[in-house]
Order: sequence, then structure tokens, then C-alpha cells
Amino acid sequence: MSHNDLSRLSVHTMTNRPWSLAECIENYSSLGIPAMSVWRNVINPEEGGIGIDKAAQLIRTSHLQVPALVRGGFFPASAAEQRAKAIDLNRRCVDEAAALGADMVVLVVGAVPHMPLDEARRQVEDGIIQLLPHAESCRIRLAIEPLHPMYAADWSCINRLREARQLWESIQHELLGVVLDVYHVWFDPELDQEIHLAGEAGKLFGFHICDWRVETRSLRSDRGLMGDGCIDLRGIREKVEAAGFTGFHEVEVFSEEYWNWDQRQYLELITRRYLEAS
Repeated sequence: MSHNDLSRLSVHTMTNRPWSLAECIENYSSLGIPAMSVWRNVINPEEGGIGIDKAAQLIRTSHLQVPALVRGGFFPASAAEQRAKAIDLNRRCVDEAAALGADMVVLVVGAVPHMPLDEARRQVEDGIIQLLPHAESCRIRLAIEPLHPMYAADWSCINRLREARQLWESIQHELLGVVLDVYHVWFDPELDQEIHLAGEAGKLFGFHICDWRVETRSLRSDRGLMGDGCIDLRGIREKVEAAGFTGFHEVEVFSEEYWNWDQRQYLELITRRYLEAS
């Protein structure tokens, strides 16, 4: 069945990449969208962002909820010094999430070309273990996001929900769980079982939605909006909710095509597609 209202809709600021944080807030609020997940580029001055203090003030006055700060992670590295810098950066991400009132930091865990994936996963586990005390002090959850295998060389050594589960089962911390992005896991033959296991353990922290174009033009920046592609969005949502997930449905679309649209028209299409196609 389709949605009746927008009460569980959240939009990632990167979905509307041409907009500033202030523009995202203004437009999401005006359409009755109750939440947004914040990407660090809109707050990081080095990337043209407005800084964490101004961002936090804008969000407080907007009354929008913030499911997540995106993104931390990228733990593996060949040198110990680089791994230590990654931990420091992730602690900063946790601090930013706390300042924004976010529930979690999404972790794209990282990978290193030519590093065996088992070694990369070991470094990811070690990095998360080092990060958790700071997350605990700030009461910020950490959500591992498995990425499609096409990203295994340099973006993520965690490519299935099973691998994320093996991490949180090994580490055993209440603040560590998983975010399910349909783009990355829709094809997984173990998807139903892994959704059930994550839900049963209370580890299903986030749910990201978009679509997979059958004739995708770019594996990184041609995601479809809900209804553009072949993912069984309603079927997956029903399984996620049957597993006990009650959080936001977060629209996360990287699309050169849609970034070139008038963003207000695009946002209006997002809300229609959310109601009709997911």
C-alpha cells in the first residue's frame, strides 16, 4: 500500500545538492516534510558549508528532526597515522551529530585498493571499537551502511547486510547497528532473512530509499527517484516495518539529472513519488 501522508518522510540534503542548508530547511518545512538528514558538505567550511554553530542554530529554529549526520567512516588505511586521523575525524562527526540533534552518524566504512578485504574489515572493526566510547559519551548511534559491491575497491569493504551483522554481533554495543539503503542491497538473496535478524536484535537504525535505473548511466550519480527503476520498494518497506522499524523513510538520491532540475519542482516530485511509489 502507498503512504497516506508525509509524517515519516525525511530527505537527505545531498538529494538537493544545489541547495544550501538554509534552502533545504526552508523548502522542506514549507512542504510539510518533518525531517532531513544532513550531509557534512553543507556544514563543513572547507566544502563551502556554514559551520557547525550556524547549522545547529538553523536546525534548532526550524524544528526539523535530523535522523542522521552523513557521513563518517573510512577507517582502513595503510599507515597507522592515517588510521588515527580517521578516528579523530569520526569523533568530530559524532560531535557534529550531537550539536545538530541527530540520532546517528552513518558510517561508510571505507576500503583501500589492493588491501585484502578481510584486513580492511579488521581495521573497520578496530576503528569502530575506538570510536564507540566517544559515541557513548554523546549518546549518538553509529549505523553501518553496507554499499553495493561495485564500491568494494575503495569505498566500502562491507557490501551486504550479513557483513554488517557480523560486525555488530562481534562488537556487541547498544549504539552500533545498521542502515539499510535499498540501492545497495535490493538484489541480496539473503535480504529478507537479514532484515528479520536486524529487526529482531533492534539493530535496524535507518532506512534509505531511491531506485535503481535499469539502464543506469553512472553507477555513482544516476540513482533513480522512487518509481524510476526496478526495486521492489513497497515490498522491502513492508519487510522493514514488519521487522519493527518505526523510523523515517529517508530519500537519498545522487543524480546529475535531478541536480540540474529546478530543485523546488524536483522536491515536489519527490513528495508525490514518496506517496505513490514507495
